[in-house]
Amino acid sequence: MSLFFTYVLAGLAIATPVGTITVEMSKQGLKNGFLRGWAVGLGGMTVDLILLVALYLGLASILQLPYIQIPMWIIGAVFLFLIGYDSIKNADKDILAPGEKPTKSFLASYRNGFLVGISPGNVVFWLSVFGSVLSDSYRAAEPTKFLIIGAGVLTGILLHDIGLLTILATTRRFMNQAWIKATSVIAGLALIGFSVYFVYEFLHAIKEFI
Repeated sequence: MSLFFTYVLAGLAIATPVGTITVEMSKQGLKNGFLRGWAVGLGGMTVDLILLVALYLGLASILQLPYIQIPMWIIGAVFLFLIGYDSIKNADKDILAPGEKPTKSFLASYRNGFLVGISPGNVVFWLSVFGSVLSDSYRAAEPTKFLIIGAGVLTGILLHDIGLLTILATTRRFMNQAWIKATSVIAGLALIGFSVYFVYEFLHAIKEFI
């Protein structure tokens, strides 16, 4: 059990820095409530689970080959830029009034989280994070140990998502529509910022490759 709880903390550490999923989850949580924000987080966690399985099966090494990784960075940059632009463009739409039922479905929010998580540049980024955290376990080829560690990491991410959304749900009660709209714009700018970072990684990878 100590191994599991150790990697729960590792999962919390992985999820705590602000990333693309956190930005989208926060935006949806403020605009459409706790459950829609959590759906985004679950979509992202589905991608995390796929990446964990990929690591165990050895697919991570294939995805990290330069001639595969380099185009993934630039595709991811374009993908995140478009999502960020859409967030800014539609900042004043779909904002729930107190007591109003969300028009955005749980499944649609889940799909948003999955699409952000599966963004090529994001996949490369998270493979590097998971790779460093889980390197000892999957190299050791111990299925039981790997499953415990993977479950611990995912539990830590889940706890982070629930904690963050609980804070947002509480904060949302004191925010008017103008503040929520501003938050959506900031979220969009943050996603565009990540796209710029992915362009930087793309150029850096090309330089290293050449």
